[in-house]
Amino acid sequence: MRIVSLLPSATEILFALGFDREVVGVSHECDFPEQARKKRVVIQSRIPHDAAPAEIDRLVREYVSRGESLYAVDAQALEELAPDLIITQDLCHVCAASPDDLGAALARFAEPPEVLCLNPQDLGDVWRDILWVGEQTRRGRAAEALLERIGERLGALERIVADTAERPRVAFLEWLQPFYVGGHWVPEMIELAGGRDVLGRVHTPSFRVTLEDIVGAAPEIIIVSPCGYSADQARNEYLTMVHSHEWNTIPAVQSGRVFALEANSYFSRPGPRLIAGIEALAGLFHPGVSVGEEARRAATRISARAGAHAAAV
Repeated sequence: MRIVSLLPSATEILFALGFDREVVGVSHECDFPEQARKKRVVIQSRIPHDAAPAEIDRLVREYVSRGESLYAVDAQALEELAPDLIITQDLCHVCAASPDDLGAALARFAEPPEVLCLNPQDLGDVWRDILWVGEQTRRGRAAEALLERIGERLGALERIVADTAERPRVAFLEWLQPFYVGGHWVPEMIELAGGRDVLGRVHTPSFRVTLEDIVGAAPEIIIVSPCGYSADQARNEYLTMVHSHEWNTIPAVQSGRVFALEANSYFSRPGPRLIAGIEALAGLFHPGVSVGEEARRAATRISARAGAHAAAV
């Protein structure tokens, strides 16, 4: 089977199921595991790589308002790869090629490949999609085994978190300029980690909020995790921003409980590593909770006030 993945999350699932050779094409954002970087790229972003955060937000809103995808499919490359299966999504045009864009590329095929379109709205859907990809690729048992391992880690964490009395108020910022809060599965992740999301909503896409919204929610912990950013990039952007007096009155800022986390690995991609994201959150919410090395490395503490030095957790 020759497979093209237009989704970083699907690529991670495929490699976790053992499809090192079968994956022949990927998107420009498929960077995990390392082997994925060696595959042929068949999709590119229309957003300039060096655009500033506010400019990215403006361009995204313009493309979405026109019903256009942010990504261009290389129809010739796709045709040359001759895949049997293409995996994409219809969840967010900010994250993948639109079905119409892909359809135009597939019009060149005499015998179009099968297309698997994922559309996860919550954690249950993410776990279901792992099984679905396994079924479509005849790796059902491997998918079940992967979910069992995830379930064991989640069960162990839930038992530990159940013994903690504190459930801190959490604001998860998926974008900083302007502010957006995480949606879909992120509020569930916060809940499973022993926190309470004060702004996000399950099953709902990320949405824009104001400074007043964040201040009014009085979060005790702020997670800075812009989509597409590493933890260091998230921290650096936060520290370059000029924050108002109102911002500095937020409990999380006053206590220094503002953290930067890598979005791509642990939050924005609906794949197997979401479990590490939940563990990372649990370690931040409840410092006494023991988590794995990956989860410990996932977060970077940001100093209480913008412009101060950042220190690693």
